Amino acid sequence: MIPLKSKQDLEMLRESGRKLGKILQLLCEFVKIGVTTAQIDCLAEELVIEEGALPAFKGYRGFPASICTSLNEEIVHGIPGPRILEENDILSLDIGVNYKGFFTDAAVTLPIGKINPKTEKLICVARQALYEGIKQAKAQNQLYDISHSIQRHAEENGFSVVRQFVGHGIGAKLHEEPEIPNFGQPHQGPLLKNGMVLAIEPMVNMGSWEAEIKENGWTAVTKDGLPSAHFEHTVAITEEGPQILTAYA
Repeated sequence: MIPLKSKQDLEMLRESGRKLGKILQLLCEFVKIGVTTAQIDCLAEELVIEEGALPAFKGYRGFPASICTSLNEEIVHGIPGPRILEENDILSLDIGVNYKGFFTDAAVTLPIGKINPKTEKLICVARQALYEGIKQAKAQNQLYDISHSIQRHAEENGFSVVRQFVGHGIGAKLHEEPEIPNFGQPHQGPLLKNGMVLAIEPMVNMGSWEAEIKENGWTAVTKDGLPSAHFEHTVAITEEGPQILTAYA
């Protein structure tokens, strides 16, 4: 069953999301050539704690860090470490917080220095695919209306959507029902209702949609070694329409 949030729950989730958006903006400003992914993780944890929250990922099913840092062909769940960011890299940051028992989750993909035009287009398309999905997050639509909008936008622009990983419900837990694929036929799946809160997160590949897991047991990479971009917001379905809870500048 997909949980529905009360007005009080939504207020707490808005505060959680506001804090996460602030944290993610500060992390985006910190990212540059010469920084290591371990330094990003260290700052992420400091910022989360400063906001009176807890890192939602650290220790989750054994994940060792407070943020996922996925580079280039890494799709999701990149583990921070000594890797130094270099010109022409792209970096996906994925972070969640637990603020007084209310979870929010967001992701962004950033260019490092100057990147080639096709990779820049990949990032732009993945970002817009997220917003195409969010437009469909409204009462009386069906879940796969979100999925189909994401897939259509990515594929119309010559890219593919990852099929092994999905978005999810969120709120009292980091992962709740429903799973939200980034592909599918419209007008299918559960009916969307006011009070649902969803973490919508397209993962868009330059080449094939196929993925595999690295030896660390966590990090997903593109099977063909081509770049991937990832964007995510936590979104509430309300009477006024979809509301992004994790907005950042």
